[in-house]
Amino acid sequence: MGPALLFCPADRPERYQKAAERSDAVIVDLEDAVAPADKQRARGAILAQLGATGDVPELDPSRTIVRINPAGTEEHEKDLHCLKHTPYRHIMLAKAESAAQLRELEGYSVIALCETALGIVNAAEIAAEPNVVGLMWGAEDLLASLGGTSSRTDDGAYRAVALHARSTVLLAAGAFGKEAIDSVYVNIPDLDGLAAESRDAVASGFGSKACIHPNQVAVVRDAYAPADSDVAAARELLAAAAAAGSGVFQYQGKMIDGPILKHAESTLRRAGH
Repeated sequence: MGPALLFCPADRPERYQKAAERSDAVIVDLEDAVAPADKQRARGAILAQLGATGDVPELDPSRTIVRINPAGTEEHEKDLHCLKHTPYRHIMLAKAESAAQLRELEGYSVIALCETALGIVNAAEIAAEPNVVGLMWGAEDLLASLGGTSSRTDDGAYRAVALHARSTVLLAAGAFGKEAIDSVYVNIPDLDGLAAESRDAVASGFGSKACIHPNQVAVVRDAYAPADSDVAAARELLAAAAAAGSGVFQYQGKMIDGPILKHAESTLRRAGH
């Protein structure tokens, strides 16, 4: 999917192409970004940009994710009816809470957005579903589901419950070999804070991070791109490991084992090597 995913309101079709051009994948949002009164118009906008034949979409289906409304709602069923008439088969299920909800989405590659208490608690069983390709977590909806008021403290740091949810989703995704997507950073002007959080996402193991503004994309990409020195160091380490053969060995005064080599391999993957 690439490191930077960008949300785009489904009722703003004039932004579709720009969002796609500025990101690694665009998330066309039928849920929170669209007011209840505008949801039908938003679905119409998705259908309208397909063209007269319905098979030449403005957006590349391989780089387009459609976020649909939560299971069990009338809007959810309408979203699925709309998608049947499109080539889009990558979707994000808002407020995913159970494996059964994912089974109802057979035929789609699904990113399960765990953003309620029940969704976080069931993250592992959700991740185990075959059609789930990734898990994302959401902070503000989670705190709202708990009766809280904010996911962050006054200094911008996540509260303990939000950090627990973030780690739970990351571990569930990793346990079942699925992509883990870090949540959005809502303070749009604070690019330094976004950069720090993105670097932590990389170091923690998140494969990508969602953005809510085009200006955030470059910051996320920069955090995920290893420095040339890091790439060179990773190559040298792996070459030393190949020369040493199997098992633990000493390199530049340090003992090197399997996990350290996996870190180096991850660096090369992020660099595209």
